[in-house]
Amino acid sequence: MGGYGRIVAGGASRQPGAGSTPAHRESILLPALDGSSTIGGAGPIGAGIGLRQPHVESVLAQRERSLWFEVHTENYMVAGGPRLAQLRRVREAFPVSFHGVGASLGGPAPPEPRHLSAVKRLVDEFEPVLVSEHAVWSRAGGVWFADLLPLPRTGDALRRLVEGVDRYQGAIGRRILIENPANYLSFVSEMDEPDFLNEVAARTGCGLLLDVNNVYLSARNCGIDPPRYIEALSGDRIEEIHVAGYEADENLGEALLIDTHAAPVSEAVWELLDFTLARLGPRPVLLERDGKLPSFEALMEERRRAGTALARRLPDPGPERAVASGPVPERTVA
Repeated sequence: MGGYGRIVAGGASRQPGAGSTPAHRESILLPALDGSSTIGGAGPIGAGIGLRQPHVESVLAQRERSLWFEVHTENYMVAGGPRLAQLRRVREAFPVSFHGVGASLGGPAPPEPRHLSAVKRLVDEFEPVLVSEHAVWSRAGGVWFADLLPLPRTGDALRRLVEGVDRYQGAIGRRILIENPANYLSFVSEMDEPDFLNEVAARTGCGLLLDVNNVYLSARNCGIDPPRYIEALSGDRIEEIHVAGYEADENLGEALLIDTHAAPVSEAVWELLDFTLARLGPRPVLLERDGKLPSFEALMEERRRAGTALARRLPDPGPERAVASGPVPERTVA
């Protein structure tokens, strides 16, 4: 974790409130039938990729047991058509997770009921292994912003985010994970971000999705210490990890790094993933790519690096289970 020593650090859990889902149960590593593992009996411990429409046919030709896919929930809020049909085909063949970007969990108004109803319909049909959203706001005064905006970490913002998570979980009947944001400005706050997220998880029973690229960008943009940040999070609540690429701002250059998901994962972020897995043990790792989309083969090659980082933290499966975790037999997907 050599690079992180050069970044200078910047500056009692409560019971879930009324309307919360049941309290969080400690995650347990369980063996799966295919020789891989699951976390908490839910998500696969393997390296996944964000599903993008141009790659669907290539996805369906894959045979790796540990492969799984994440979709942006809002992309499938449609009444039928080819998009849902494609997702059904993928879901028949692979585990799928839902990652929301539009709930505005911490906004001044609670999540919009029609939005939550649409999420529930999708969750009920596709039964994703994980459901996640962002610990941000993106809606105010009836206006939707095309961004994931960080929250001021105040008592009022904490209460709004807790209410948003409670409403989301109650509406869909599922426990969710919330993701740490990328920060571009330093706020005057009443608590550090890890404490803020830990408190939301304690009050609502939700889990955490740790985006290590966002941690790295917050370090470069705002001066936080990445290892210190990760160590301050409740490790048993972290049930998924994201890695992604970033780009320098076109005007400010390296002085401001932007979470574009439009570039390969940087060496610094791979290094931070290794640090995270060394501390937490294996967790599902998702490779995000939204812009400047490369070929599916190129993404699979990048995914292999995440798989290698995970493999170093998994117990030795032994010769019999190692064989069992190889490619699955040929199959036909309708």
